[in-house]
Amino acid sequence: MAKVQYYGTGRRKSSVARVRLVPGDGRIVINDRDIEEYIPFAALREVVKQPLVATETVGRYDVLVNVNGGGYTGQAGAIRHGIARALLQADPEYRAVLKRAGFLTRDARMKERKKYGLKGARRAPQFSKR
Repeated sequence: MAKVQYYGTGRRKSSVARVRLVPGDGRIVINDRDIEEYIPFAALREVVKQPLVATETVGRYDVLVNVNGGGYTGQAGAIRHGIARALLQADPEYRAVLKRAGFLTRDARMKERKKYGLKGARRAPQFSKR
């Protein structure tokens, strides 16, 4: 077992990612599967790597992630948030870079709840005059 590990919890929408950074050669493993296998979209894979690119730590840490809830986009955002928090634990000097890029801010946007009397959050039943 590795001696040095850094932890970070990331959240986005209904997704929660528990991220562990271990000194290594840059592998990213999500739910025991490689990132290319787990996330099918290249754009979302880039989102996951953004904190590592911003702090120039690509290839210095292995990223081990457990993520559940939500879809691909929410999970990618949660992983990004978790990686940023773990990097902050690894070296507090990264705070300015990560904060400026907006990776430490929890995206508070959520699905709006359905209201009674409506068919959805805002969708009203069809109106008919007679």
